[in-house]
This record gives sequence, structure tokens and C-alpha cells, in this order.
Amino acid sequence: MRRRDFISLVGAAAAFPVLARAQDRMPLVGVLTANVVGDPGAQMRVDAFQQGLADLGWVANQNYRLEVRWPGPNPARQQLEALELVAAGPDVLFATSTGATRALRDATQRIPIVFVGLSDPVGTGLVANLARPDANLTGFSLYEHSMGGKWLSLLKDMVPDLSHAAVLFNPESAPYAPYYLQAARQMENRIGIKVTGASVRSGAEIAAAIDAAARTGSGIVVLPDGGFFAAQSGMAIPMLAQRRVPAIYAVRFYAVNGGLMSYGADLTQQFRDGAGYVDRVLRGAEIRTLPVQFATTFELVINMKAANALGLSVPSRLLMEAELIE
Repeated sequence: MRRRDFISLVGAAAAFPVLARAQDRMPLVGVLTANVVGDPGAQMRVDAFQQGLADLGWVANQNYRLEVRWPGPNPARQQLEALELVAAGPDVLFATSTGATRALRDATQRIPIVFVGLSDPVGTGLVANLARPDANLTGFSLYEHSMGGKWLSLLKDMVPDLSHAAVLFNPESAPYAPYYLQAARQMENRIGIKVTGASVRSGAEIAAAIDAAARTGSGIVVLPDGGFFAAQSGMAIPMLAQRRVPAIYAVRFYAVNGGLMSYGADLTQQFRDGAGYVDRVLRGAEIRTLPVQFATTFELVINMKAANALGLSVPSRLLMEAELIE
């Protein structure tokens, strides 16, 4: 079925909550993730979103309905699930990555979309005006592209002898990766480290990139990538430890679960913040009155067990700044 055929199905029912109440039905909230079912970190964040709504008076199956789709990081699958979700006639949509947001935007220009966890929504062409969004999208962004240099610098601080680092990303689920890579390369001369890009599309290619890093004594910067690495982390994090490759992540979850270190904003909190915007839309707020917001608080997490296994002595400056996981 063509996209316009799906869109025609929602018609008036895709408008706003006033109409939903007039039709004497519970509002429907549709969620499109970039993760797969069974991803514990992703499920935890969706649970936080649902709890955020409950804290604001929205109880699933009592005064609203919740439909969550788990297409994973594959863009084609995301597009299909987005069309099906729009056809269900939700009152508001919730997207958890750049890819998922893009898929929903392409599926509807009428239903309000609240996003979380994005990397620079202006740079990726999703939003034109941060203060007063002029389309049907708004939400919360985690990172600006300059973070590519910050992650590289922190990895160098942790491993002073490091002379090479690979920036790991999937070009399909992280179309913004070149901007992060450019920011990292701008730090090369300043901190004395050579940066390369490691474009991967499968678990086998991640394994090959880790092997290459082990052979050359490189570190790895794992970019936020809309769910792709999450699906492979159960394999990749132990392999990084086995091959003795130091890596830094954008998401706390990976450091807590065996990765060396992470630096980033609280992604779970953004899901709670997103619930606040969904609540306001359900109560009649218009998207243009809800500005796009950026994370302002970032945390450094160091897994001491992983550091000790790699024979690393954590610098005192990092010890003072970081949350240490034993």
C-alpha cells in the first residue's frame, strides 16, 4: 500500500486530542523505537517513558492506549512500521532516534511527533526552528557534533599512550556520523592521535573492526547510532575486553554493562522529559509552542573492573569527575 493510502486512513482521527475525546475514545500514543524487542536498555527507557506518563496522570489502558513498535535499526523496517503506526490513528507519536523520527515524519505531516535522543536535529534536517518548530516535530536532543572531539579527548586521557582511534558507526542508522568524525579529526593534532572511520553494518563487521584495532593498538569511539550497536553490544563489549581494546561510548548503559567508559547525557531522563511533552500535546498544546531542548548535563562513567583488566591507571582528574562502577 502506498504512503498516501496509509495517510488517508487516519484522516480526521489523526488530528488532536479534542477530536479524540469528542469521539469518546481513549487517546492513542504510538511509539517507534530504533531497537529490537528484548534489548534491556531500550525496554528500560520505554518503561521510563510510560512511568513518566503515569506520573502525569496517564495510565495505560485506563485513560490512554499505548502501542510500541520495535523495528530495530533497519531503515526500511522503520519506514514500514511507521506507516502502520500512523494508520492506527494515534493522537501523538513518540520517536526514539533520528531514523525513527525521519520515518514518522515521512509517514505523516499532521500527527504531532515528539522525539528524544537525537543528534543535532537541525543539522540532520529534521527541524528548522528550534525555538518555534514550524512542522509537526519537536522534542529533545542529546548531542551536538562537537562531542566527537570530546569523546576522543576523554579516551586519550584514559590511555595517554594511545596514538590511533577508530570512530565506529553504521552509516545507515547514523547518517550524522560524518559530522562527529569531522569533529574528532579536528582534535588529531591537538592531542596527538590519528583518527579513522570504521563503517560497519553487521556484527561480523564490528568484530573485524575490533580485530583491526587490536592489531594496530587503536582505541574505539562508539558513536550513538540509533539502536544498531545496542543489538550487537552483547558480542562487542566482551570482545573488546578480550582483545584489550579501550573504547568509549555515548551511552551510560554500555559502561555499566562492562564497557570501559562512557560520556553523555542521561538518555533515560530524556524519555521522561519526552513524556512531559506528550502529556502537553494530549492536553491540547500545539507543537510550535514546545521548543526543541538540548541536554545540558553530562556524566562521565568509568568501569573500574574494565580499566583494571586493561591495565589502565585512571588519571586523578578523571577519578574526580567520574562516576566509578566497580
